[in-house]
Amino acid sequence: MTAAAYLDRIGFHGEAPPTLEALQAIVAGHLRSIPFENLDPLLGVPVADLSAPALAAKLVQRRRGGYCYEHNGLLGYVLEASGFGVVRLAARVVWMKDDGVLPAQTHQLLAVTVPGVDGRFLVDVGFGGQTPSAPLRFETDTEQPTRHEPYRIRAVADGPEDYVVESLINGTWHPLYLFSDRPRPRIDLEVGSWYVSTHPNSVFVVGLTASLVTDDARWNMRGRNLAVHANGGTERTRFDTTAEVLDTLVGRFGIDLSDVGERTDIEKRVHEVLDT
Repeated sequence: MTAAAYLDRIGFHGEAPPTLEALQAIVAGHLRSIPFENLDPLLGVPVADLSAPALAAKLVQRRRGGYCYEHNGLLGYVLEASGFGVVRLAARVVWMKDDGVLPAQTHQLLAVTVPGVDGRFLVDVGFGGQTPSAPLRFETDTEQPTRHEPYRIRAVADGPEDYVVESLINGTWHPLYLFSDRPRPRIDLEVGSWYVSTHPNSVFVVGLTASLVTDDARWNMRGRNLAVHANGGTERTRFDTTAEVLDTLVGRFGIDLSDVGERTDIEKRVHEVLDT
């Protein structure tokens, strides 16, 4: 893999100097160009190899998408090659969960340092529809604007992790995930990726999901339901057929389905989970 191929994939022209401006532009380009999607786990293909060649082959060369371990894994390699400092972190997803059950560490994000800039930045291009659309300064209790909603990082006392990332939606702060700033080796991340891509109850195994964050909207699809959040409102579409869903994955999300396998197998599996 070369950083140039990745930068071309996300529409970033020229070299990427290790500056804050370049980091912001890379995050924006990544989110608008590489979709969040779970077709491999849905079709029974484990996501276990998080090496740079494997991630680049899928997300860059074959023009597929992926989930957090793939998105943030690939971005981490590119940022390191471009001169940024990168530490890989793990998190527990609590977004839209209120059952009080402690979730496993099944999300990956990055702590990034920029040469000549004080402090660290949290970078996450792999949280799907609600992923932060800009790097966040690693400082607590500060409301931080992004290209979409504001975010903040709060310190957590007496919890399983030290911090929580929250998003301000319609006047209410919503927690996304709990995390600590302890570096995670790739083997731990590969175990987490294997778990969420193979466990029979994993959300990525039992249902179809796809997301894309453009400059002015968040496109989220779950099964046959598409929601477009833009300008403070939401437009919803319910597809009647599997063919409409697959056409949207290709036409709106830019996923190359020719890479996935036989079209009939995709149609059969997607049809099974349209209402999951």
